[in-house]
Amino acid sequence: MNPISYTKKILLALCLFAGTIQAQDINFSQFYDLPMLRNPSLAGIFTGDVRITTGFRNQWQSVTVPYRTIALGIEVKKSISENSGDFITYGLQMTNDVAGDSKLTRTQVFPVVNYHKSLGAEKNTYLSAAFMGGPVMQRFDPTKLSFDDQFVGGVFNASNPTRQSFSNTRLTYWDPAAGLCLSSSPSENTNYYIGVGIFHFTKPKVAFQKQNDISLNTKYVINAGMTTATSEHDRLVLYGDVFKQGGALQAQGGGMFIHDLVERDDEQKISIAGGLFYRLNDAIIPVIRLDYYKMSFGATYDINISKLTPASNYRGGIEVTLSYKGFGANKSSAASSVRCPRFY
Repeated sequence: MNPISYTKKILLALCLFAGTIQAQDINFSQFYDLPMLRNPSLAGIFTGDVRITTGFRNQWQSVTVPYRTIALGIEVKKSISENSGDFITYGLQMTNDVAGDSKLTRTQVFPVVNYHKSLGAEKNTYLSAAFMGGPVMQRFDPTKLSFDDQFVGGVFNASNPTRQSFSNTRLTYWDPAAGLCLSSSPSENTNYYIGVGIFHFTKPKVAFQKQNDISLNTKYVINAGMTTATSEHDRLVLYGDVFKQGGALQAQGGGMFIHDLVERDDEQKISIAGGLFYRLNDAIIPVIRLDYYKMSFGATYDINISKLTPASNYRGGIEVTLSYKGFGANKSSAASSVRCPRFY
């Protein structure tokens, strides 16, 4: 193996291992499209009755075995009654993540329930309280790993026997989260929300071997978003998150400028958008987006600026999302009960 290439792989492995310890959760660059991964109380903060979003992320392919993540989020809003203005969002957030040579795989299946309480007769300010929780299934393939004792006479051979053994390569644990969010539409042209959440508050044990006492640290989050019209056909949307988990602190944020090419109503609309996001000490992320009636397509690319740059050469990962958003058979089902903040 080329010594430079070998050195790069060692550096990348060490950095990724350290990153895994400090930031143990899946994170998408288009985090605003997968709100339940940010905070379960953000489920349902959109105009419409149903939203379905899929995401795919491919990272580090330029320097090592790629890390691939897929996600599916489903949100369905139901009005409590026309008089109360309250409504409930039922959601399901699923992810599948495959990392490294060992094919370390983590699959999450998280049902979500979010209750939105109207705080005024105008139905434009809401306090949302949510709970999310479900199973997390982890596994890895030890046959894909290589060990020191497989080097014989300075030469590695995968068929050489190893003394390393693994009594357990699969693990399932239950993981909860909860959150609160205040959202409001103070005017026709401006909307905002601010939320707080907590993940892993039961500190589930995540070690494959029972003798190892390794638990997930509790994660605390603050989320915010705002959209404001800059003209009849243009608007600016801003998003931001701060996460604290164990001794690690992560922040991400940015914005998009959106231009409507065609707009008849919330379902008859064609828009284009572009913007820039930043993940603290990690990546600069340009984004493009196309909204075509009920469908939306988004793409980002991480320009890596972390300590991995000697190995990554600033190349991070590509990410794409595809979303469907619309009303139910009776368009007034949720729209008549709420003036929900208009976010993408």
